[in-house]
Amino acid sequence: HPHSRPRHPRTRTMVPLLLMFLASAHGLVKLGYKPQLAGSELGGLKTTSTFVLEQPRCVFNDYPNADIWLVVAAPEAVADFNNSLGPGTPERAFQGFPTSSPAYMTLNTTLFNYPCPSPPGELTLLRVGSETSCARNNLIPTCNGPLPGAGPYRVKFLALEDSEPVAETGWSKPITLRTARQPSNIPVQGSEHSGGMIALTTILAILFAILLAGLVAMLIFWSSDDCGGSSSFSKPETVSVRRYNTHHVYDQPAARL
Repeated sequence: HPHSRPRHPRTRTMVPLLLMFLASAHGLVKLGYKPQLAGSELGGLKTTSTFVLEQPRCVFNDYPNADIWLVVAAPEAVADFNNSLGPGTPERAFQGFPTSSPAYMTLNTTLFNYPCPSPPGELTLLRVGSETSCARNNLIPTCNGPLPGAGPYRVKFLALEDSEPVAETGWSKPITLRTARQPSNIPVQGSEHSGGMIALTTILAILFAILLAGLVAMLIFWSSDDCGGSSSFSKPETVSVRRYNTHHVYDQPAARL
């Protein structure tokens, strides 16, 4: 407009700064914590459908009234993840993950269940994917159901106050689950033996044959001893019979009268 005054250059720079200030005042607080798997000294950290995380102790101490949720996402959903989509919505339902729901929210709790510091001797773990009863129940979209595949998956914790996001952790590193072996890939028992195992088996077979032969010989020896009454076989004496030529007695002719 010909009668309008040109804006002062300082005014142009103040508007973006003011917008950034307002956005930060009402935006999320990004915490430095990142979820991680539990210590390797514990067994069963990852299965084909579950994994175990450490609880976020001493992380949300400034938000005593918040509901703390675990977000499980496919890696491709991390870059443009929308925190305004709350738990229970179709886009955040477990039953649609990962096809129609690129991420879901589960395991909600309060700061009361994440005390700081941890009581001595208490296991501070979260098993993701442990609920099977609600996996197909669309009425429970926040189900902590078994994960549908090996992944990988990425997770973070999100704190909500009155359904508004107030704080979040960083995303974890990609978590890949174990893969079940196909029956065709399982080696048949006895198909793969080392040379040492074969040699040991052969030696044991020979020793067993020798032991068996000795046992049979011992049984024969004992059997002959019981029957003959002597430990040695006696050779029967040879009886020799001499032949004698018998003298034939001839009848004398009758005396002639």
